[in-house]
Amino acid sequence: MSDFRESLGSFMGLDGVMETPYDAIADPDRCYRAVLGRDRRFDGVFYTAVRTTGIYCRPSCPAVTPRRKNVVFFVTAAAAQGAGFRACRRCRPDLTPGSPDWDVRADVAGRAMRMIADGVVEREGVEGLAARAGYTPRHLNRLLTQQLGASPVALARSHRAHTARILIETTGMGLADVAFAAGFSSVRQFNATIQEVYAATPSALRVARRAGTAPSAAGMLTVSLAVREPFDSAALLTFLGDRGVRGVESCTRSTYARTIRLAHGHGSVRLTPQVDRVDCVLALSDLRDVASAVERCRRLLDLDADPVAIDTHLGSDDLLRPWVLKRPGTRVPGHVDGFEVAVRAVIGQQISVAGARSVAAHLVAEYGEPVRAADSLTHLFPTADSIAAADPETLPMPRARGRALVGLAAAVADGNVVLDRSAHRADVRTALLALPGVGPWTADYVALRALGDPDVFLPTDLGVRQGLSRLGVEGNPREVAESSDRWRPWRSYALMHVWARLGAEKGER
Repeated sequence: MSDFRESLGSFMGLDGVMETPYDAIADPDRCYRAVLGRDRRFDGVFYTAVRTTGIYCRPSCPAVTPRRKNVVFFVTAAAAQGAGFRACRRCRPDLTPGSPDWDVRADVAGRAMRMIADGVVEREGVEGLAARAGYTPRHLNRLLTQQLGASPVALARSHRAHTARILIETTGMGLADVAFAAGFSSVRQFNATIQEVYAATPSALRVARRAGTAPSAAGMLTVSLAVREPFDSAALLTFLGDRGVRGVESCTRSTYARTIRLAHGHGSVRLTPQVDRVDCVLALSDLRDVASAVERCRRLLDLDADPVAIDTHLGSDDLLRPWVLKRPGTRVPGHVDGFEVAVRAVIGQQISVAGARSVAAHLVAEYGEPVRAADSLTHLFPTADSIAAADPETLPMPRARGRALVGLAAAVADGNVVLDRSAHRADVRTALLALPGVGPWTADYVALRALGDPDVFLPTDLGVRQGLSRLGVEGNPREVAESSDRWRPWRSYALMHVWARLGAEKGER
């Protein structure tokens, strides 16, 4: 444990915020100490490459630790690949969680990484990625190469290789079909990339899979999502289950399932958390959406969070320490669709969770798209266009709120409000607050669940004030907000502990 604390401290700034991975690898000795401890916490934060073998690994690789003089470190797998290293077959560094730094900082590099994982480069090219980030392609290329050690093209190529491996190992698709589903422009490019990254042909990877796990059933993919431990999955499922919308979602004590709308089609996901991973079963109408679906599932369950850093910071507070010890690895439930979060936030204003579920189910039945999916999943959540075309007077809510909902949908449909992680959080908040009927609580709730902001607090929320009251904290919203400053930059996680203290989550959530 002392080695772990030493490694943890070496990556933390004076304010308790993790340094950027790129800054951290500027001192390779810090990274090497983490490698010596085989600490899984650093998997995905940086990658270890060994000059003598030409292989790059995750820091926790169980292989014999290489000598310090033979090791070099990279902030991304793409950077390691660009330097001529291939992925380790033993520790499979491509299956690590993403770096938690992207969510903490939410700078252009972090936003670009999220968009690349969501398949933006394959759909819109580097020009589309740059436009979403608000930069020219040339400047974005220079920025990412400087901060991450790889260009947008190289980062997207690395991600395509990972997606291709998933399809090779979990489906019976022809390899040519795998190539195009993963986003490659040609079979030749696909073969060359797989050989370079994994030091094996696609056929060899498939043979290796057949010697182990059988492929999923026709039309289904099973993916194992990496998790940083500890992982409080029970609280996640409870939160999602309490808010499940009939027709779109279903939840049991062990599994959450829902329909999902993607760029090339639709599908459904079924997520079953385990201690050290999440078993993810995908049923997609178009396999080009595999990478995007996986990325959105990771967002939904907040799988790239750093629970040790979060719990260490919040656990140092006398007020929260008992709850952090009781619920280690608390996550902030995200979402697969930012617009859906915003709709549910608007209709949930000043009514109970049960009431909001009922209204959302009515909207789904009236404006959602019927689909064929497993179990009780029957619809996709309505699009912005469909709700923007609705008559506010006919919506099952007060007229002012109905007008606010239609106005929000129109703003999203027109592109005036962007509710995914490509947008700058401050810009999204400003745009939302400019809409009639959208206040700070709604805008902050969207930031919490749709944008993945780790530092959101809701001082006007009834459940927050009741939860804090039970913790012995009283005051008006301004005083509550000021008292939450000591939990920065992890106030979103503190919020989950406060709601948990309330016991039964009530009020406007």
